[in-house]
Amino acid sequence: MKNLFILMLVMGLFPGSFVLLSAQNNVNMDRASAHDKHSISLKFINGIEITPQVFPNTTAPVDEKVKLYSIANPNSKVSLASPEKNIESCTHFQFKFAMLMDREVESIKNLPLFSFINEWWAIRYRYGGSDQNGIDCSSFTEKLLSKVYGFSVPRTSTDQFLLCNKVATSNLVEGDLVFFNTRSTRRRRKGITHVGLYLGNNYFVHSSVQDGVTISSLTDEYYSNKFISGGRISSTR
Repeated sequence: MKNLFILMLVMGLFPGSFVLLSAQNNVNMDRASAHDKHSISLKFINGIEITPQVFPNTTAPVDEKVKLYSIANPNSKVSLASPEKNIESCTHFQFKFAMLMDREVESIKNLPLFSFINEWWAIRYRYGGSDQNGIDCSSFTEKLLSKVYGFSVPRTSTDQFLLCNKVATSNLVEGDLVFFNTRSTRRRRKGITHVGLYLGNNYFVHSSVQDGVTISSLTDEYYSNKFISGGRISSTR
């Protein structure tokens, strides 16, 4: 009887010990697994090499934008040779228009001109309009010539054309007017319907029907086909 009692006692304790031992083994395995995962994860993270890409469209300050633009566009004419001159001394719109027209920053010297353009930038086109609620091409050049060069010109593009001395495309300089017939074809190029102001490097500023006040290139197919002549008002020199 005594031996039977001892046997039952042992059998009663053994399952509990077995359960405890199994649970402990499970805990140890879970800890080891977690440790392995952690170790693998750290090795994976440490092995990553992140190389940031450079994009010109960034929220960085203006000087950083120009640096990034030049890195991303190595053929650009935006110059960084003299950082003190090009970055610290130049205005935000000098960078803006230098990049837009692919010119060196220091070539944007006429600050009253480009400040005026920046002030009117993207104002919508409105036929007969003459304020920032909408402005047409000839009113824009009229206001620009008056404020920047101190010269009064007629209100319409046709009258402005008649006032000017005609200038060949190859002889255009900043401040000259450029005239177009946007209703013309190659066979019929009479009359003036559009005017802008030349900025250099084949670019001109104007109030476009589609884009409002903007900068376009004389080399664009549309404008090259519609171009009539350049014009120079001597009093603007």
